Amino acid sequence: MTITNAVAAVVPAAGVGSRMQSEVPKQYLKLGDYTVLQWTLQALQQDPRIQHIFVATQATDPYFAELSLPSKVKLTRVDGGASRAASVAAGVQAAQAAGFTWVAVHDAARPCLSASELTAVIDAAVTDEVGAILALPVADTLKRSTDGRHIAQSVDRTQLWQALTPQVFRSADLLAGLQQLGTDHPALTDEASVFELLGKQPQLVLGRRQNLKITQPGDEHIAALLLQDNLTR
Repeated sequence: MTITNAVAAVVPAAGVGSRMQSEVPKQYLKLGDYTVLQWTLQALQQDPRIQHIFVATQATDPYFAELSLPSKVKLTRVDGGASRAASVAAGVQAAQAAGFTWVAVHDAARPCLSASELTAVIDAAVTDEVGAILALPVADTLKRSTDGRHIAQSVDRTQLWQALTPQVFRSADLLAGLQQLGTDHPALTDEASVFELLGKQPQLVLGRRQNLKITQPGDEHIAALLLQDNLTR
């Protein structure tokens, strides 16, 4: 059965987040009363079209089952894979099997997603022939280094955008693309790259800088302040 006018969210959460240098994976760090992942799952429920959330974790994940997950929508855990793309594929396959035509893939470590961003990217995707992603025009001067220590040159940023999530696509198209390219393809750094490699052009939807991804030590403190002051909605 196909579920019309509904979207399944897919959250790849099988990574260990080694750059955070934390004792637990970054999605399980506490931000106030909740973990990063709990905040993220709450944020995804701000649009009524999100009717099911599939969370891809490691099969041996000891943390997910311990979370309190009150939810307005159904939550299902699936086994993730060795790469982000493999985890996304597992979630999308489960969403498609459940009858969802559309999926919104969102980073587990982006807890500050606003309702307006979520609504805007879904609105854009369902009227686009390919799909849509949240993104930001690059604001900082970019430098290229060939040795990791010295500047080789500046990079023209006038046409560059920073990809955010959610990224919203038809479940059948995204799954077919992942299967065609292979989930170990080195260029699959996000879902939009699947379509780019197949010669298609997803739509860019302006996001917000508050929708940060917790990646480096200190990012969690910024996210906690944004959530505490309710600056993400």
